Amino acid sequence: MMAAGWVQLLVYFGLLLGLSMLLGGYMARVYEGRRTLLEPLVGPLERLLYRLAGSRAMAPMTWRAYAGALLVFNAAGLMAVYALQRLQGWLPWNPQHLGAVPADLALNTAISFATNTNWQSYSGETTLSYLTQMLGLTVQNFLSAATGMAVLVALVRGLRSHSAQTIGNFWIDLTRTVLHILLPLSLLLSVLLVSQGVVQTLRPYERVPLLRPISAEGRTVAEQTVALGPAASQIAIKQLGTNGGGFFGANSAHPLENPTPLSNLLECLAILLIPVALCFTFGHLVGDRRQGWVILAAMSVLFVSLLALSLCAEQSENPVLARLGVDQAASDLQPGGSMEGKEVRFGIGASALWSVATTAAANGSINAMHDSFTPLGGLAAMLLMQLGEVVYGGVGSGLYGMLAFVIIAVFVAGLMVGRTPEYLGKRIEVYEMKMAALMVLIPPIMVLCGTALAVAVAAGVEAVANPGPHGFSEILYAFSSAGNNNGSAFAGLATDNPFYNTVLGLAMLMARYWLIVPALALAGSLAAKKRVPASAGTLPTHTPLFTGWLVVVVTIVGALSFLPALALGPIVEHLLLVGR
Repeated sequence: MMAAGWVQLLVYFGLLLGLSMLLGGYMARVYEGRRTLLEPLVGPLERLLYRLAGSRAMAPMTWRAYAGALLVFNAAGLMAVYALQRLQGWLPWNPQHLGAVPADLALNTAISFATNTNWQSYSGETTLSYLTQMLGLTVQNFLSAATGMAVLVALVRGLRSHSAQTIGNFWIDLTRTVLHILLPLSLLLSVLLVSQGVVQTLRPYERVPLLRPISAEGRTVAEQTVALGPAASQIAIKQLGTNGGGFFGANSAHPLENPTPLSNLLECLAILLIPVALCFTFGHLVGDRRQGWVILAAMSVLFVSLLALSLCAEQSENPVLARLGVDQAASDLQPGGSMEGKEVRFGIGASALWSVATTAAANGSINAMHDSFTPLGGLAAMLLMQLGEVVYGGVGSGLYGMLAFVIIAVFVAGLMVGRTPEYLGKRIEVYEMKMAALMVLIPPIMVLCGTALAVAVAAGVEAVANPGPHGFSEILYAFSSAGNNNGSAFAGLATDNPFYNTVLGLAMLMARYWLIVPALALAGSLAAKKRVPASAGTLPTHTPLFTGWLVVVVTIVGALSFLPALALGPIVEHLLLVGR
């Protein structure tokens, strides 16, 4: 890797850590209900919303009431997005006069955006009107992200509370997350992106003359239609909320979504900013900042390891081309390595970093074609999803998923060494282990069962463009993405059909809400427990040793669940590549 690439990575991680520490402290103040710098701006609107809702709606909730409010609210959002798509041909702000979205695709898209997955089996510029993009998708980007963060805060309250029956109020958590965190950050990032050339307009698409007309088969093409739209506002929240759904089909590889190296840096920072910052928020809220550092360190070990794998794989020579005598060494004229499917504007380093960041953070946006990555580069992205989207993960969902692994790690370590299984003063017993086990096991079940179904039926196999190990990898990647609410794709799989729209939609629903409900049940159980004073028999969870143990537990679960499937896909594809 060239020196410029290393500098780029160092700058990225330095900015990420510094900004995350500042944001983490700010978010802790927001969730503690303390006054913030933005209080004069958003405080009146927040109080107005509370008055309209009434005092009864603002009362503290049990975990069941919290879960009920969350599910009803998310179901209403899902139905609203579905209706917008089906009716968009008769609604305003549709300058291209796009018709209704087919029922199966509309349902898949509505589920996708309500669950913070943002899986896309369509190209936005040819399928969705401006109104659908703004009122449907962009609004859900805010609300689905805020939902995940609200669940995390409820779980943290469970860890902090002492013999309590409530875990907070969903409506308050949702409102404060949107008004104090997501909206201000999105406005700031939107302005920065517009300054770099990201489009933000309601004008119809433009027809522009080509500098070099193209002639073929007796026809000459002298102009091109350039898709426009209110993209910057959606791109900002798609990155900050780990949503990832692109305004255009090419996502963040599109020059009107991501036009410059600076916009690429800003968007890539936004992907991990809130998930990393929430680790610091967690430390503030539980009253022990070391706990946040331990979780962040465990996540970072896994992230850096798979980033190194991706960088090495993409920067290495293609052995097939090497045997043909092609010079693939890096030089002033070429970057070296595998540039297939990557933007020359960004190169291998920025493409590999984005690939790993977007799959680590349940974001799913792309600035390069993952289907064109080397087998091991694709494996790195796939494995980050298969670990449960807990390596930073989605906003809120990544950290509450990692806390499930923490509970399992504490329990198993206690059994191994004969110490009391406690975490932050709360005794870990059978009920907590059942809820944590559900949170850890449901995503692998969705991924593996979905993949098995797809390769067993004709409708699943017919959509594969590349038979063999790579085709299997495309199917496995699709279900890894849907079953962990990521949303990225290998893109060599034709998923816009009733089979994949239905099955992937069900996987997204189950992977989202079958984890949220156990997480809230866990919060309720922990809140009701009495705090146990630390003793000589308590396992310390703020040490480097526990960090290493947590990494081992996450890795073992991922390896045991997915190693056989990976061996049939990217691993055997790599062996075939080097052995030809």
